[in-house]
Amino acid sequence: MRRRKFFHLLGGLAATPVAFSFPVGDRTGKTASAAGDSQSAAGFNKYTEDYARFCATPANERVFYALRDGRIVSERLNNNGWQPSPEYYPAGVELPVPGGSWDGVPKISPTPGLAGEGPYKPAWDSLLQYECPEWYQDAKFGIWNHWSPQCVPEDGDWYARSMYMQEMEFRNHRLQNPQYRFQLAHYGPPSRFGYKDLCAQWTLLNWEPSELMELYARAGARIFVALANHHDGFDTWNSKHHQWNTVNIGPRRDVIGTWATEARKRNLRFGVTVHQARNWSWFQTSHGADATGPLAGVPYDGDLILAEGQKQWWQGYDPQQLYAPKHPPDALPDVSYVKNFYDRTRDLVDQHNPDLLYFDDDLLPLGWGGMNIGAYYYNHSLAVNGGRMEGVLNIKNVPPNLFKAVVADLERGLTNNIQTYPWQSETCIGDWHYQRELYEWPGEYGHYLPPRDVIHWLVDAVSKNGTFILNIPGKPDGTIDSKERLILERIAAWFKINGEAIYATRPWTLFGEGPNMIKAGSFQGQTVSELGASDVRYTRNKAGTVVYAVMLGWPERRFPEGERGLLLKSFGASAAKPLKVANVELLGSPEKMRFTQTGEGLRIEWPRMTIPPSDVAVAFKLSLA
Repeated sequence: MRRRKFFHLLGGLAATPVAFSFPVGDRTGKTASAAGDSQSAAGFNKYTEDYARFCATPANERVFYALRDGRIVSERLNNNGWQPSPEYYPAGVELPVPGGSWDGVPKISPTPGLAGEGPYKPAWDSLLQYECPEWYQDAKFGIWNHWSPQCVPEDGDWYARSMYMQEMEFRNHRLQNPQYRFQLAHYGPPSRFGYKDLCAQWTLLNWEPSELMELYARAGARIFVALANHHDGFDTWNSKHHQWNTVNIGPRRDVIGTWATEARKRNLRFGVTVHQARNWSWFQTSHGADATGPLAGVPYDGDLILAEGQKQWWQGYDPQQLYAPKHPPDALPDVSYVKNFYDRTRDLVDQHNPDLLYFDDDLLPLGWGGMNIGAYYYNHSLAVNGGRMEGVLNIKNVPPNLFKAVVADLERGLTNNIQTYPWQSETCIGDWHYQRELYEWPGEYGHYLPPRDVIHWLVDAVSKNGTFILNIPGKPDGTIDSKERLILERIAAWFKINGEAIYATRPWTLFGEGPNMIKAGSFQGQTVSELGASDVRYTRNKAGTVVYAVMLGWPERRFPEGERGLLLKSFGASAAKPLKVANVELLGSPEKMRFTQTGEGLRIEWPRMTIPPSDVAVAFKLSLA
């Protein structure tokens, strides 16, 4: 994952029509009729061949489409001056097609019936029927295994893309890319050893999924989430529509299926994350070449084709299906690529019936591909659960008018108030893919997110109607390191005492009080480090008879009279709806708590214990009269 710029979301909630035609033209600007009589672009969004066949087409024969001067035009690859595409399709660009578009793809499918049988149709006004299931609102905390062959170098995020980038821009200077330099030092030039070869080295030889799942469950997770594919295009299950997968290459086993079995043995809900939509543009760097040096101009291995695999370890596997075919920088995703995205994701849903389906995308990706898989997922959930909605669908940068249709996800982010609809915050203790340097950093927790910040992040999210997902990146042999384990054990110890203040709770009238506030938005989660013992976050039980006041530390504040204790002003006479507190307990302490409630607030005297239940966060259970 990488930070994206927030953009203005376009389009209304109009129902999707059944069929359409639109103006097309050629690269000279010649306009065709709405019926598409210009042969150069008449094939746009018409599904005539599958993605494997498109990938096998010689590079000089592939036809691509682009948006030029408001028209959709056809084009072919021109290697003169070619540059790879940007990481993502430009946000907010609309194609001149009925029904609108998203990610450079029309929202109307060339193939009918992809949404499956059921009430949900591939349109936002239909998806707004959705109601978030209660299990998700009760679970509150999940652990994520963000694993792919990119973990093999133990060099952090986006290795697959960066290993093909000889230089990078930094403060208006061109510098050698450190991950490219790492690639040369450890594996050799990417023209000789490419990402496909790393896939074969992702073995998981020491993976003990049962032991890890026991640890994750003990650490408090009620949801376990596994990466199904990343932008690298490598599937981690027995994919029927993509040969580059973990059953055929690398681990030689169904990673998703194994995780799902272990999670469900322990009554954890199981989720999968899909990041493959961006492969079309993200992996174009694999088709480049060094600009300088002894191998200048020698193509990287992204240019290899199926026939060149004879007598190689990858014989029978087409690299073009892994890397996506080389295309002009402005080429729109081919219709066969969109259908392959849909087919792979539907296969994932059909095989493993995930309780949670997450897309690493702004809204549902790739136009009709994402809209149809979203509707299919909801209909599938109803079909396999006796008419009950049990599925959770995560996407990002959701505008307020669509909050009800999905569970909005904030990557490394939080909100600054209680949200009407359930939402999700997710972060990682380090990089999304394993980064050895973070482990080797001095200190008890290395350069990972410490347990204190993890727990404060969790509590803040839950107080605002959120669920928190934490990624623990795995090593290439299938293990996690000792500092990751220590962090999980510390989280487990906290949950053992304070779990009732988190699980099956709902937001109270106020999310909290105190001098420090979270900065709202994606990639703002680091502001949790500013929270401390002066800050409180509230949750309540579903019956509304108990409120939990979670102090983010062990406070040492004093009453004006000089007594040690805590004052909760939200329970004073000035509160919007003053509530009478009948009893106070400190979770993890056997001592009877003494308290008084006045117009100023609820005053709780500290127990006489010398060691608090936790120095990270303590929870007071306030039973209401």
